[in-house]
Amino acid sequence: MSNSKPGTSAFTVYRRLVAYVIPYRWQLAFAVLAMTIYALSSTAFAALMKPMLDGSFVNRDASSITFVPIMIVLIFVCRGAAGFFSTYLMSSIGWNVVKRIRQQLFDKYLDLPTAQFDRSSSGEMISRVTFNVHNIATVAADSLTILVRDTLTIVGLLCLMLYHSWKLSLGFLILGPLVALIIHFVSGRFRRLSRGIQDSMGQVASVIEEAVEGQRLVKVFGGRDYEREQFDGVNERNRHLNVKETVTRAASAPLVQFLVAVALAVIVFLASSGRFVGEISVGVFMSFITAMMMLFAPLKQLTMINAKIQAGIAAGENVFALLDSDSERDTGGKVLDGKTISVELRDVEFSYLPEKQVLKQLSFQVAAGETVALVGGSGSGKSTIANLLPRLYDITGGSIVINNEDIRDYTLESLRRHISYVGQDVTLFNDTVLANIAYGQMRGTSLQKVREACRIAHADAFIEKLTNGYQTVVGENGVMLSGGQRQRLAIARAILKDAPLLILDEATSALDTESERKVQSGLAELMRGRTTVVIAHRLSTIENADRIIVMDEGSIVEVGTHAELLNTDGYYAFLQGRSGEVSARDTTAQ
Repeated sequence: MSNSKPGTSAFTVYRRLVAYVIPYRWQLAFAVLAMTIYALSSTAFAALMKPMLDGSFVNRDASSITFVPIMIVLIFVCRGAAGFFSTYLMSSIGWNVVKRIRQQLFDKYLDLPTAQFDRSSSGEMISRVTFNVHNIATVAADSLTILVRDTLTIVGLLCLMLYHSWKLSLGFLILGPLVALIIHFVSGRFRRLSRGIQDSMGQVASVIEEAVEGQRLVKVFGGRDYEREQFDGVNERNRHLNVKETVTRAASAPLVQFLVAVALAVIVFLASSGRFVGEISVGVFMSFITAMMMLFAPLKQLTMINAKIQAGIAAGENVFALLDSDSERDTGGKVLDGKTISVELRDVEFSYLPEKQVLKQLSFQVAAGETVALVGGSGSGKSTIANLLPRLYDITGGSIVINNEDIRDYTLESLRRHISYVGQDVTLFNDTVLANIAYGQMRGTSLQKVREACRIAHADAFIEKLTNGYQTVVGENGVMLSGGQRQRLAIARAILKDAPLLILDEATSALDTESERKVQSGLAELMRGRTTVVIAHRLSTIENADRIIVMDEGSIVEVGTHAELLNTDGYYAFLQGRSGEVSARDTTAQ
């Protein structure tokens, strides 16, 4: 598939959008049949003017007097039924397309590299699934309905006009190229404006999301005026672009209608004079004029729908660009299978940005069952290592080896199945306590096993006191719980997974001294027999590690046990001295 980026031809994007309709071709076929009947009903009504006027009113023909009223009723019954079924079928197709594209986008989000989320705001990504996909639906359903139905209506009415008088029809057909030129001009403008509107909607969603999620910070630090200014800016841009799009749409339709009116005036003059087209009956003339008048509505619809089509194409460009982007690289063919894990970093290099290297030829080993603590100041690269082990990012140089195999040779699923992770920023879903602990591959775990994991994490006591116990909904990101409670749920989740490689990235940072003392015994039990990488500042978390690796600016500066490093009186001792109050308090607590 070709990448659908700005600059891709509208036809290419439209063809790809229409391809989503193909699985529903039988529904589409019946819808087109209904639209054809709808179009023929318009032509039939215009044609009915001839026998109605010439037969009923002029000649007082008895058969015409009976025939015409019955035909009027039949025509509008068929028209109503055809309109209903075509609208229903196309709407059903459209929403099926929306469901499919949204599912593809959501699946893509789950497979995107972590770096992609770093570059995009959550608001923009949500807007793409909601607002942009909704615009695509207008192409797949509403626009396609109007495009087919009204085009068939125009063709039918033009055929009737040509049948009545090809000379009069020429005056109308001459306007065709001019109308096409107008539509071509406004199409490009609609498409450019639609791209801007979609971008601005992403910005609006992003600002709202940040203000809602950070509402405590906004209130405490008096950020209300600043957030209002931010929102007013993006909101005004969205308004401005929508107004420009409305003006373009509102101007194009009357212009086309004015040209049709000029043609109508010329045709009435020519028909009335009789010098150019010869003698025609009243019925033929009125049938011709009725057909021409009935062209106004479909022509207006086609002109107005152009804006929706261009918005859908612009949305398609945006959505397809993401769908065509690279997913996480899962090129490994080997399956990691083992109850013990050894880890080795060999000259590992990594950078989030090309101009700044975070890790510089970093090398160390963690034997199976060993606990290694990573210590260093902010920005030293500790948390980066925690992100590299489960391949949330891929290294830019060197290699990471697990059980004597490069981790890139393992499938992502098997690699991550052997890793448990507890980070400093705990993620909880707006679901029950039970669902948050027995998450993902652990769904279906018995309540007894979940309770045992919570007991080890010292979380069972506060869970039992919740309104509905393990069935209590914790709110978005666990907003109903304290920071310490959220972190103990995360620890319980890692305990339940029972993976041989454990990564603790500031896992007790949100706990007070009393809570931490309770959890430390649970962590000690969890770490027993497991390969553990601990990232922490608190002395109580790292002093019992088998080895401590001290990092600074992406390199290792010291390695040893807690006692050895303190005796060396180097950078580790300096770090402990700098946080001496915390260290002393933690030591006393032990």
